[in-house]
Amino acid sequence: MDPKTAAILAMGIAVGLGAVGPGIGMGLAVASYMDSVTRQPETENKIKPFLFIGLGLMEALAIYALVIALILLATQVLGK
Repeated sequence: MDPKTAAILAMGIAVGLGAVGPGIGMGLAVASYMDSVTRQPETENKIKPFLFIGLGLMEALAIYALVIALILLATQVLGK
């Protein structure tokens, strides 16, 4: 396997694994939000901003994984 093919394969694996954690975290956060709003509907407006901040931070983790994978790919492909 040549280095370019290995770099592309590693990029796919890195992005895939980098998206699994935030995806699970987002699912758990939304499930907890729905459970808490179901139990106490009057707290919905107090909890919702924290949910969106948390989801945004989790999404940023997946984007960081993509950016790092693209940087590694670019250095491998353009470096030689």
